[in-house]
Amino acid sequence: MSRTIIDVYALQTVPPSNLNRDDTGSPKTAVYGGVRRARVSSQAWKRAIRLAFANLLDRSQLGERTKRVGESLAARIKALDPNLSDEAASALAAEVFVAAGLAKLDNKKGEIKDIESSYLLFLSHRQLDNLASAALEASAAGAPLDKGRFKELARTDHSVDIAMFGRMVADMTDINVDAACQLSHAISVHAVDNEFDYFTAVDDRKVDAAETGAGMIGTIEFNSSTLYRYATVDVDALHRTLGDAAATRAAVEAFLVAFARSMPTGKQNTFAHRTLPDAVLVRMRDTQPVNLVGAFETPVRETHAAGRVELAAAALAKHTFAVEQAYGERPVASWVTQVGEQTAVLADLGKAVSFSELVAGVGEQVDLALGQPA
Repeated sequence: MSRTIIDVYALQTVPPSNLNRDDTGSPKTAVYGGVRRARVSSQAWKRAIRLAFANLLDRSQLGERTKRVGESLAARIKALDPNLSDEAASALAAEVFVAAGLAKLDNKKGEIKDIESSYLLFLSHRQLDNLASAALEASAAGAPLDKGRFKELARTDHSVDIAMFGRMVADMTDINVDAACQLSHAISVHAVDNEFDYFTAVDDRKVDAAETGAGMIGTIEFNSSTLYRYATVDVDALHRTLGDAAATRAAVEAFLVAFARSMPTGKQNTFAHRTLPDAVLVRMRDTQPVNLVGAFETPVRETHAAGRVELAAAALAKHTFAVEQAYGERPVASWVTQVGEQTAVLADLGKAVSFSELVAGVGEQVDLALGQPA
């Protein structure tokens, strides 16, 4: 059966930075191809993409992931019925999540507080608005909002971020949503050794020359790297969840922009590490996703003649051709946005366009795949 898969690849160089820390504060790493690489977890970049969606999509198309579900729903109930007291709105919100089995009411003191779920609960803004309306209707009828009604409302009006990244609810598995998008951990195309920045901070009140010494000292661990990034979007799965072709195209286009322009913010004020990709390659397939990370199983080693970006672009182009030749993989369409001569070799892999043209071109192809008129 023919599928519509969008594979997105990027090469991106970041300066000294600590984008994504482990539990000790060190930049995350991974061993690949026998050497240690810089790594940025998929979770960190998904979060950055979700935050970027706020500037690309209407709020009604997005969701909210929080444990403070009672507070969120109570605010919506109060907005619909301003005559309700804050306490009554909180009590009604609590009833909804307790009845659904997603939260337990701790009422030892005889008063109802805004409740929390035991884990992060991901609901779209439209779903929360619908729940608020249903809660008020049930309250007016003198009946609680039951679990069945909650499920019904949680299964419809999914947001783009829920459709893209999925939702898992352990206590109510029939409202789970399979993710239409998979995002790999970004890794450096070369070996990396973390470094330490020893810093001091001066006390502004020390004005006497006799007072020596810093106000504080410390160290920050960092590295710099050229990252290989990959994501894939199952357009058919996205369309099934969103239920609308126009919304699916808008979601794909927003994802491409967010993928290219977002950046995890770890130690951002310290390192000012925001960059844009040196190259973005998008291939639409009708078979399966294909991660081309094998291009960098042998780590890139820069020379006096060529730097990491140039060598990485050449390795990616060579590996892409080899894999697709060996398996008969022929993309339905392909687009490339690349910066300068260092990545010029990638222009042979698809239609060389500006990034805005790439996004529009993919969007048009999504319309065609979903049977929409050109």
